[in-house]
Amino acid sequence: MLHARIAARAFNTPLLVEPSKAMAFLSGLGPRILGRRVEMVDSEVADAPGTAAPLARASILAGGLLEDGHRHGDAPYPVVDGIAVIEIAGVLIHRGGWIGQSSGQTSYEGISAQIEAAASDPAVRGLALEIDSFGGEVAGVFDLADRIRAIRGSKPVWAFVAEHAFSAGYALASQADRILLPRTGALGSIGVVVLHADLSGQLDQDGVRVTLIHSGRHKVDGNPYQPLPESVQGDIQREIDVLRFLFAETVAAGRAGRLSQEAAMATEAATYRGADAVTAGLADEVTDLARGFASFRQLLARTPTLSLARTHRASLPQPRQEAMMTKETDPEDSPQDTGTGVTDIDDAEPDPTADPPALAEPSPAAPDLPGATAPAPAPTAPQAGNLAEISLRLREAAAEITEIAAQAGRLGIAIDAAKALREGTTPEALRKQVLQRAADASDARDVVAAAPSPVLPKASESPIVAAAKRAAASGHRA
Repeated sequence: MLHARIAARAFNTPLLVEPSKAMAFLSGLGPRILGRRVEMVDSEVADAPGTAAPLARASILAGGLLEDGHRHGDAPYPVVDGIAVIEIAGVLIHRGGWIGQSSGQTSYEGISAQIEAAASDPAVRGLALEIDSFGGEVAGVFDLADRIRAIRGSKPVWAFVAEHAFSAGYALASQADRILLPRTGALGSIGVVVLHADLSGQLDQDGVRVTLIHSGRHKVDGNPYQPLPESVQGDIQREIDVLRFLFAETVAAGRAGRLSQEAAMATEAATYRGADAVTAGLADEVTDLARGFASFRQLLARTPTLSLARTHRASLPQPRQEAMMTKETDPEDSPQDTGTGVTDIDDAEPDPTADPPALAEPSPAAPDLPGATAPAPAPTAPQAGNLAEISLRLREAAAEITEIAAQAGRLGIAIDAAKALREGTTPEALRKQVLQRAADASDARDVVAAAPSPVLPKASESPIVAAAKRAAASGHRA
């Protein structure tokens, strides 16, 4: 068998790959790898033309940034407006000591290195996964999916399907906060496939007999030199059924609330294109990827502390969130007349001789009476629109507080933005605090007190002061 290393990765091992791509691989490269013509058995997928692996290319989202590896220093990815663009393209394999594509392959090892670097990079505020892959190996994909899902707790992750995200490619895409694809884009294929090559017939024709001497009944199960026994085929089937269940479980964890494990299994490894993918719950939006990426950039520009705001929004009760957005009242402000002849209730002197006010029964006609006030409505549960508005205002306040803290830092004043958010400090109150501290620091610099020098002679009395003393003394005697 020629090219044994490639064959070992392609045959008799579970693959998360779209079937048509697997058939194209076998028909094109199979004869070169095996040294024999390959015949398809029990395949309903037509042979796909083309044998060449896709060439490495620059990122669609980052333009030509990948052409210059030193443009972003030591970062193993391009950064666009605080977004790390990580390309996941071609055949996905478990191990590969490189970053990005190499001969049409991308390794989970390289993707993991980029994910970990972006998670710890303070210049990165979000991650964009640019995916164009028909899938790859099972080994390593679920661990990488868990890492992508974990980073969502601190930095938003969006997946941009650059036409294809099948099998292993979709396993990674499904872990993003949001999945976007173009009208012609396709994704899915939540399934597992195993390829087995049977060379026994060709070897018999060539007069070649291969004898496998082994210890252990299952040691040579699935070898290519004899037909596949039904018992071995059953074992392989059970193995890939378990892997498919794990695949669906991983997708459901990433798409929580949008696609369940049962729904993922019910797809039966089908693929979905464009709007059908959104309808099936496998994607979130059909859009031009450049426009979608611009939306991601705008989102992060409006919320530079998105992860911080998300943490406090989840931990604070709703009344506190609303209180954070209200304007603080200056304690020195005195109650003002409302212009209706009624002053603040705290300023009204109680009349001890007056009868206690009667409690009137609420009347439906009361709001129509002149000067009458409608009764306060009963508190109701916040509606979805109100929650969205409060969330937006909270993010805006968090962004403004962070900007104030940054400006204060340039003035040498330390402001704890997280503490201000936790305590519900409004941007106006925080700005007043910074200005007051800046003024105090300026006064401290301008006023200098020094003790009299024991070395320098004491200054003589001013002639003007001496004359004033004499004039005061003479006037006193007169």
